[in-house]
Amino acid sequence: MAPTHEYHSVSVRTPAPLAVPRNPEPHGHGLRLRLWDAGSDADVAAWFRGRADPDFRRWNTPLRIAADLDGARASLRAQLQSAADVSCVPFCVMDAATGATLGHVGVNAIDHALRLARVGYWVLPEARGQRVATRALAVAARWAFTDLGLHRLELGHALGHDASCRIAQTCGFPYEGTLRDAMFAAGEHDAFRDVHLHARLATDAEPDLDPARPDRGPAGTGKGAGVPRTPGASAS
Repeated sequence: MAPTHEYHSVSVRTPAPLAVPRNPEPHGHGLRLRLWDAGSDADVAAWFRGRADPDFRRWNTPLRIAADLDGARASLRAQLQSAADVSCVPFCVMDAATGATLGHVGVNAIDHALRLARVGYWVLPEARGQRVATRALAVAARWAFTDLGLHRLELGHALGHDASCRIAQTCGFPYEGTLRDAMFAAGEHDAFRDVHLHARLATDAEPDLDPARPDRGPAGTGKGAGVPRTPGASAS
């Protein structure tokens, strides 16, 4: 049965708004997360490189695509303004030992009433192959549940992005279904493509990130369990 969206003149208890701890720096799995800094030339350059990378553009089509460093700085400032409004929290992912910038993980589209948000990430080309996305997602999810107080986190990726499917399931985000035409097609704002939806609840068990163990579907049902495969899609 679909919701009827009926409204009645009754007293409704409004949930308290979520509050982001000042200068959060979640850490774990060899990583440290911190808020991006739009005043830092190094941060702006990393933000620009990550979002201009062909692999990022293959799977993501931002509403505004920065063509240069000035555009990247404006894009990053907009993200940080959303952080000030507690509608998203954009984290720079850093190597805990060296301080090197590795990529990005964001807690986005925060719904204060439902205590729901969507997570997304990208990794700089030179940092790939080190399980950075898996480790960053695990740290960000734990922080979102424990420090931010969220109940549900959703992760959506373009159909055919098998690497993101594996990362999601390894981090305890089982596949929940396919959303039709739910994101822009690669490089286009007038065409769409399907999205795999994964999600994790605060009440779900903490995932085991032991790299010696194979990626598993929910409740250990086997690698990629329940996820429809895309013919011809590459796995990496």
